[in-house]
Amino acid sequence: MLNLFVAAAEVRRRVEQVCEKHDLQFSHHNVLRILRGVHPEGHPRCEIIERMLDPSPDVTRLIDKLVDRGLVRRTTSDEDRRMTIHTITADGLDLLERMGPEIREVQRWFDERVADRDLQHLSRICEGIYTGFQDDG
Repeated sequence: MLNLFVAAAEVRRRVEQVCEKHDLQFSHHNVLRILRGVHPEGHPRCEIIERMLDPSPDVTRLIDKLVDRGLVRRTTSDEDRRMTIHTITADGLDLLERMGPEIREVQRWFDERVADRDLQHLSRICEGIYTGFQDDG
């Protein structure tokens, strides 16, 4: 388990360095990616929390910062006026596009350290850990 923690921390540190260059935190980048995945639709705060890699205790404040920077837009749901929907803006999409090459470089760095067959095995192991995988034999 310790090796898993150390390896994950190293990968995350590299992604965080890319985020810092663009004045973002890791969690900001995660929210932007989540919202890009459903663009042009959006998500209410509760959906964002469910999809986050590392849910923040104060997601509202985290999203407020993205709204203040013009990277996320907050609107009231047409179906339920009590619900707020968050969508990524053109500026948010542009920022992720600019960050893309640097994020892909971290992915290449990772890929260079793990053989393709081991990547598939590692992925299966990780999925088993977080989904309650039971080995069939």
